[in-house]
Amino acid sequence: MEEKIIVTGGAGFIGSNIVRGLNQRGYGNVVVVDNLGNNSEKFANLVDCEVADFIDKQDFIPLLESEFLNDNVTAVFHQGACSDTMELDGRYMMANNYQYSKAVLHACQQAAVPMMYASSASVYGDGQVFSEERFHEGPLNVYGYSKFLFDQYVRRHRPSFTAQVTGFRYFNVYGPGEQHKGRMASVAYHFFNQFTAQGYLNLFKGSHGYENGCQRRDFIHVDDVVAVNLHCLENSELSGIFNLGTGKASAFNDVALAVVNFFAAGQSAELSSLDSAIEKGLIRYIDFPAGLEQRYQSFTEADMQRLKHAGYKKSFKDVPTGVGEYLQKLENS
Repeated sequence: MEEKIIVTGGAGFIGSNIVRGLNQRGYGNVVVVDNLGNNSEKFANLVDCEVADFIDKQDFIPLLESEFLNDNVTAVFHQGACSDTMELDGRYMMANNYQYSKAVLHACQQAAVPMMYASSASVYGDGQVFSEERFHEGPLNVYGYSKFLFDQYVRRHRPSFTAQVTGFRYFNVYGPGEQHKGRMASVAYHFFNQFTAQGYLNLFKGSHGYENGCQRRDFIHVDDVVAVNLHCLENSELSGIFNLGTGKASAFNDVALAVVNFFAAGQSAELSSLDSAIEKGLIRYIDFPAGLEQRYQSFTEADMQRLKHAGYKKSFKDVPTGVGEYLQKLENS
């Protein structure tokens, strides 16, 4: 019988790209676990994928309790979570992200099945050092706390693990398949839609000592995220908690300028520098919404040394390359 790979959150942004990446590497028996009840548009992410079975999120836990993972399961990619940093229902967030993840973890360990799971750079809060150490961690919202607490749980129980457990702290991921995320979609996605609709981009004014649009994030293309996850699948010794960004922060102005020049190139128009784009009114700066500035990460940059030392040597797409490829797909869709 062909071995199965399970992807929770498999209809979501990163999950569906992992399913597609598995298919491209010859894995056809992929089981997707997700919840389409509140966002049925996510199904579109799977239309071009080979999916052997679909299990509703609520039905998955009882299956785990019935030793479902003992039935030729090779690995579990646990990507399912509520990722809305503005979600105020702490009970829901902890049940969905923390308790659910514990149930998946224990079932994987009982069946000795490798588990790769999604953590988040939000565990670092407003810190300025982004390395995988407890001293640098201090989440600012309940979403970040739910991810932080599960990481702590993994650390605490790691000595007793019977199989590989690898968590990836995703930084600012962008790329195809995020259209259903609404306000939580990447800035590249929002900038594309903004420019299409109005012919210019709105960026937040400066904050926390940064000039207008100079706040910096570690933007990583989803293809690179998938590549690292699949590398982990094929290298069972890679276990632990790892940052997953490019290791190089880029300003929001850089993303905005890549969008402006993408549209300029499509119209055979002259490409702009940042100063000229601002002067032409193609990039504009607006105030933060009330209350957001105090909870805003103005800087993130993954310390990638741990992943490199674990043997991952491939390079990551830079912002002009990755954003350009993504915008082309958005325009063609």
